[in-house]
Order: sequence, then C-alpha cells, then structure tokens
Amino acid sequence: MIRFDDRRLDAGELFSLASQMRTEGRLGADLARAHALRLADPAEMIAAFLLIRAEGGSVMPLHASTPEPAARRVALAAGCESLTFGRGPATTLEPKTRRPAGDHSLIQTSSGTTGEAKIIARSFADIETEIASYTDFFAAARDLTPVVACPVSHSYGLICGLLAGLVRGAEPLVIAPDNPKYVLAKLTEIERPVLYAAPALLHVAARFLKPGETIHAAMTSGTVLPAPWFETIRARTGLLFQQYGCSEAGVVALNQDLRETQAMGRPLPHLKVEAGTPEKPAPILVETASGTVDTQDLGHFAPDGTLNFDARLDDTIIVSGLNVYPREVEDVALTMPGVADAVVFGLDDHLAGGRVVLLFDGAKSVEETELAAWCGERLAAHQRPREIRRVSEIPRGPTGKISRREVRARVLSENL
Repeated sequence: MIRFDDRRLDAGELFSLASQMRTEGRLGADLARAHALRLADPAEMIAAFLLIRAEGGSVMPLHASTPEPAARRVALAAGCESLTFGRGPATTLEPKTRRPAGDHSLIQTSSGTTGEAKIIARSFADIETEIASYTDFFAAARDLTPVVACPVSHSYGLICGLLAGLVRGAEPLVIAPDNPKYVLAKLTEIERPVLYAAPALLHVAARFLKPGETIHAAMTSGTVLPAPWFETIRARTGLLFQQYGCSEAGVVALNQDLRETQAMGRPLPHLKVEAGTPEKPAPILVETASGTVDTQDLGHFAPDGTLNFDARLDDTIIVSGLNVYPREVEDVALTMPGVADAVVFGLDDHLAGGRVVLLFDGAKSVEETELAAWCGERLAAHQRPREIRRVSEIPRGPTGKISRREVRARVLSENL
C-alpha cells in the first residue's frame, strides 16, 4: 500500500491504473523495451514504473518539470523507444542505438568529468540487492514510515524512500515538496515518520516549526549541509540520518546518527569502498558486483570506519538535491540565435544549495532577459540559470576546453 497525499493505492489498484494508461495509448507498445516517463502525477509515475518493470522492460523516470524537448533529447540518448509525456499519447522514438533485448534496468543520468550528462543503467537485480542491503543495515528505520517529499523520478525518493519502505513493510507517503507547511502537517498524521527530502526543504521546514515542535526523523542526501543549516535541522530533529551514493552504485554509505555534516556514515555491507585518510583524502572508489565505480569525489575514512566527504571532483551543480549538468544548459543556450559561446557553472546558494550561472558571448541584440526566457522554456526548473552575464569572450584553453573551476574563480574575483 502506498499513500499519495490522501489517496491510498494497493498493488492491484496501481496495476489497474497502469493498465488504463496502457489502454489509452499513454504507454509504449512493447513494455519489454525501454521507456522514458515524464509524468506530473507521482501515482501514475509509480504505476507505470511497476508495470514496465513487471513486463521485463527498462524505465527512465524524468523529473516532472522537464520540458518536452529536453525529455525527448535525453530519452533518445538513453536508447528509449517511447516517451510518455504528461497526459498525451506515448510518442514512439527512434534512437540511434537501441538498448539490447532483455535489458531490464532503471535508467538515469550522471555527470561525466566535463559536466556532460551520461546515461547510467542499473539492472533491477542490482537494485534489489541494494535495497536488501539498505533495509538490513538501516536498523534505525525499521519501525519508521517513510514520508517521501522529493521526486520519485529520482533514486533517492524512488529506491530509498518508496521501494525500501515497502520492503520493510511500511506504507510510504508520497507528497509534493513545494509547501513546507503542508509537509509538516502531513508528518503529524503519522506516529513515527521519517522524512525523505532535499536539504533545502529540511532547512525551511525546521525553521517553520513552532517552539517545542520537532521532526521525528529525517534523511538528508545530495549535498553536504551548510553548517548553519545543519545546526538548525539538528536542533529540531529527533533522529537525523544522512546517506551518500551515486547513480552508478546506488547508496554507498549511511549515517544513522548525523553529528558532523561531512560524515557520510558506514559503507553498506554489499559494497567495498576505498578512500583516503584524514591527512590525505583520496578519490572515493566503490567496488560493486558490476565493477569499480569512481565517484569523482574525494573522501577519507575516520578511525571509527566512517566515510567522510571532502570535495567533489566534477562540475555537477546540485540544486535542491537535483543534479544539473552544465553541458545540457549550454547546449540549450547555444541554440538561441545570436549566442556565439556559453559556459555554465555553479555558485553557492543559501536556499537551494547551488545556483546555475550562465556566461555568454554573442550579438549585442541578445538581451539577458531574452536568453533567460529562452532557457526557461527549454529546461527543467532546477536547470534554469538564476544568473546570466554577458562577457566579451569565453576563456578557453589551448585545446578549446573550458575550465569551469577557473571561470568560477574568475567570476568570484570579478576578473571576468
């Protein structure tokens, strides 16, 4: 049983909902193939996901704010053969490279070293292993009810909040994360809730609590909490957890009593994790059944075996717990007539954790407001640049590559 706001649906009702979508032509013809889903209704998203998984197909859930051109672009890149977008009929796709027959995976995106999104497919068998390890290891959550106030299109909400909760025998509650006061009200309806949410929502919700009120339990993930946020959340939360992972390996480590923001916790038992020492951090490498994953992060193990995060090695921008890949934003900006060159990077943001900044070089007729509108129509909400600046030239190295870290440093020093 899963609750979607005030609507309870059991397995049979979810499959009936998905079957209705199929009858209406809203799902691809052959569910044993790969399908992208961009649905605003989380009940429809989960119903379609479960049906396609049961039929032996692969699923690529997309964030509900993703515009249709962006959804189509990433679905084609992933080898999907259909796109379900909103309440319209499914669109048949013709990818250059189709996923192999018998592929049975959850398809997501992750960042490469250049900031360009890359396609990650994890088999459902691997995900079942992760969930079994996660639920067995996460002893503190065994009698808690997950309240998933984050997108179920993302593995954090889908796997850790919803699917793991079902395996524990809980009745997960899926709610929209837009209104912190609504989230807090829903928490009061459950005896022992654990809130799965982005750090920004946890921070705002903690500040909205009245004197004497607390959040029973909460999970944070996606980015290291800024110290002031951590202090606020920690003071108003009974049990505070943190998990660390990546798209290729799933959850890597789990902290069941968060006391220091950089402490990611102990590695899950089904994984072997390598990192550095407090004196000499090193790349965090994760050995899975499918091979070794380089997380592109620097970290170290404390003497007690806790994995600590030190820094990111890639250029991914984290906005409210969601990944933004600079190359995707740049590609959209460069399609606007008059824009000659562009670079995207992230700056810290006290509300969302990070904000997207776009520098561009182009014709004088291109106004920043026009470019903002252009991007707004073609990018998901978390991908849209919050700051756009015109520059005389985008700095590039001898080989034509852009160092985003250098650009960011020059902007912060006002030397660009």
